Amino acid sequence: MGFETPIAIARLVIGLALLFAGGLALLRGSTTLARTLGISPLVIGLTVMAYGTSAPELAVSTEAAVGHLTPVALGNVIGACAANISLILGITALITPQIVEGRIIRREAPALLLSVVAIPITLYDGEITRTEGLIMVGCAVAFTVVTLTVSAMGERREDAPSGSHPAITGSHAAIADRRNEGSRIVALVLSAVGVFLIVAGSEQFVGGARRLAGEWGISERMLGMTIVALGTSMPELLTSVLAAWKGEQRLTAGTVIGSNLLNVFLVLGMVAYLNPVKVGERMHPVDAIGLGALTILAVVFMRGSRKVTRVEGAILVAGYVAFLVAAAIF
Repeated sequence: MGFETPIAIARLVIGLALLFAGGLALLRGSTTLARTLGISPLVIGLTVMAYGTSAPELAVSTEAAVGHLTPVALGNVIGACAANISLILGITALITPQIVEGRIIRREAPALLLSVVAIPITLYDGEITRTEGLIMVGCAVAFTVVTLTVSAMGERREDAPSGSHPAITGSHAAIADRRNEGSRIVALVLSAVGVFLIVAGSEQFVGGARRLAGEWGISERMLGMTIVALGTSMPELLTSVLAAWKGEQRLTAGTVIGSNLLNVFLVLGMVAYLNPVKVGERMHPVDAIGLGALTILAVVFMRGSRKVTRVEGAILVAGYVAFLVAAAIF
């Protein structure tokens, strides 16, 4: 018994390191690929970065679902969403106030609120069925398709005829195409390596978390909402902090919103399809209420001046701490 805890912690650390490295590789590869294809920063945040940073949650939650640990998977989704919308957005705002584009408020914020409402609605009867899981995955696909389509339409409208010399323009375009082709190959290799590391890391991380829960007597629900959720949210935190330091504040809000939408619709939907999520009589209303309150608070802050200030960031971080305390008590 004495060796169980160190082994569990070692598996957690190894798994987290693999998830971290894999998430960064996948994120670097996917963002490079998107930029060489001419995708706008906002769309990169909402889709490419959101998919990349949600990959650890998807890998860990599906691994938990296959192992019949659906409370861990559900707790991971709720805990990761709460961390994204309050802790991560709050920390980045403390570093530098976060600029929020008007398009996010008009289009993506309502979808974000809908995703939060979807959790208690699907769990109203105590179970998320395979059919409901498929519908949720369909919502994730629809969100991605609509975002990319609307962005493409907007970019075509903004395109203007160039007055550059045709010969010069053609020469520069040929050089740019060759560079982009090389960058795309590197990006694809990085993405493939990232996926491999994430899958390997998820197996170690879930195995270590399961052992630790047994040793310390932590409930699977709280394990998913704390250790697992914070571990899988590291890519979002790192990329958002780096973006804030580099002055790319417009990426953070899009990444956080896109990641939360995918966590609910794609990750939770995939989990339910693999193994229906059953909570029975042990539903914890504080989880859904707390996540809803944090999400509404963040949307209000983003909508106000379209900039999340340092004071508002501090309130969001405090709200996250209060959410975990309430979840542990009730």
